[in-house]
Amino acid sequence: MTVSLVWLRRDLRLSDNPALAQAIADGRPILFLFHLDSERLGRHDVDGTHIQWELDCLDRLRHDIENRGGIVLFRFGHVLASLNELNAEHNLHTIYGNEESGLQWSWERDKSVAKWCQENDVNFEEFPSNGVVRRLRSRDDWKTLRDRRIDASIIEAPQRISSVKTLHSDLIPHATSFGLEVREHQYRPEPGETAAMDTLFSFLDERGRGYRKGMSSPISGASMCSRLSPYLSSGCISIRQIFYHTKRKQRRIKTNPRSAENRGWSGSLSSYQSRLAWHCHFMQRLEAEATLDEQAMNPELDALLVRPYDEEKFLAWANGTTGWPFFDACMRSLRATGWINFRMRAMMQSVASYTLWLPWRVTGAHLARQFLDYEPGIHWSQIQMQSGVTGINSVRAYSILKQSKDQDPDGKFIKRWVPELRDVPLERIHEPWLMSQEEQTDVSCIIGIDYPEPIVDEKVTRKEGISQAYKAKADAEAKLRSKMVYLVHGSRKRSRFQQASHQK
Repeated sequence: MTVSLVWLRRDLRLSDNPALAQAIADGRPILFLFHLDSERLGRHDVDGTHIQWELDCLDRLRHDIENRGGIVLFRFGHVLASLNELNAEHNLHTIYGNEESGLQWSWERDKSVAKWCQENDVNFEEFPSNGVVRRLRSRDDWKTLRDRRIDASIIEAPQRISSVKTLHSDLIPHATSFGLEVREHQYRPEPGETAAMDTLFSFLDERGRGYRKGMSSPISGASMCSRLSPYLSSGCISIRQIFYHTKRKQRRIKTNPRSAENRGWSGSLSSYQSRLAWHCHFMQRLEAEATLDEQAMNPELDALLVRPYDEEKFLAWANGTTGWPFFDACMRSLRATGWINFRMRAMMQSVASYTLWLPWRVTGAHLARQFLDYEPGIHWSQIQMQSGVTGINSVRAYSILKQSKDQDPDGKFIKRWVPELRDVPLERIHEPWLMSQEEQTDVSCIIGIDYPEPIVDEKVTRKEGISQAYKAKADAEAKLRSKMVYLVHGSRKRSRFQQASHQK
């Protein structure tokens, strides 16, 4: 007897899973494999919280698979060793998987699996499951191909799964058993496919009504953003599913957009769809260039922007002790919850790259380890954009003070995450270093002792960073490379979202 192996990577769901659908259609007994790659654990962008989140989502999936008669196997180490073992025991006929857009290490792993299958007379079938198009001939073709795929029908979850009757599923271990530290997150989302769908519906039922206006602030964004990113990163839900249900909501709104029930939804849903499209756009960049965590899209430009590592500045930035209240609140909130809204993510990297002039690979890896929803394709593309090393994006150097006053005008977010400043009056909360000695004593917050002084003069260093960035962009070789980068990675349509993203 031969069996089919469904290789679970970042597609931890039963619904809209084309690899699983084909395995069932082919009629052989099915085994599910989740393989935790040992080489992944020591990477600079990986944290124990990432692994634990995936294992928790996997455990929920294991229950769903078992309830349908299926079996989930867990393995750790090198994937080829596991495949040799499984092939010897179960005579593998075909390995089914959904395409994963990952960094170079995972791309090399997938190529080694394809080679192993060829050498061992095992079929290897991979299926697209998002808006990324492999072997894309030209970026000009991408949007048409992506839209066609996203508009395709959703694949229903199977009711029954045929498996090997003599086997039982493996227990899913805890990340600490691999020597990993797992940070406890406040407000950690429930893992799994069911929780992902519940989160989507809570967004489309009510939370998303204020999305367009509320997404920029870390306060309102915590509830008004979809909060689906951790589920997308682990594949508990697909982009196609989100688009499908968002379009259904749009159709209902269009029947009577002025009603009290539907008011406010039209603009928010339109904005949300734009962000979903950008999700696929940035993932496509990683598919074309799997070394975005190490190699700048524009290496000539990157070479001109010599950013030395300064440990004092890095630690202040990473720990949220810069002396800039709003920035410190954002970093501390991120560390505590594993999530912060997109604009604040952009600000964090902008401050690292322009105001503090820190190397983007180091700061990008730190942020990657903080995000529960770390998605390499989006993350490293954004890190490079906000650091000015693509050559095709405007210089985005955020003013911390402006963001502070715009997004936290009452200082509530600051006082929540920077308790040292809880008694500072509103007129000083954004710039507490302007308090007199008497004011500092009155509120029990001595600047330089209870709360740090600003690590640099933000206005001066940000201006210097902008100047150096524009000077580098004007270099002839860097400009020539920028044209090449655009051909491979550039958007072919300037949307309102792009225009808005330039406004700070």
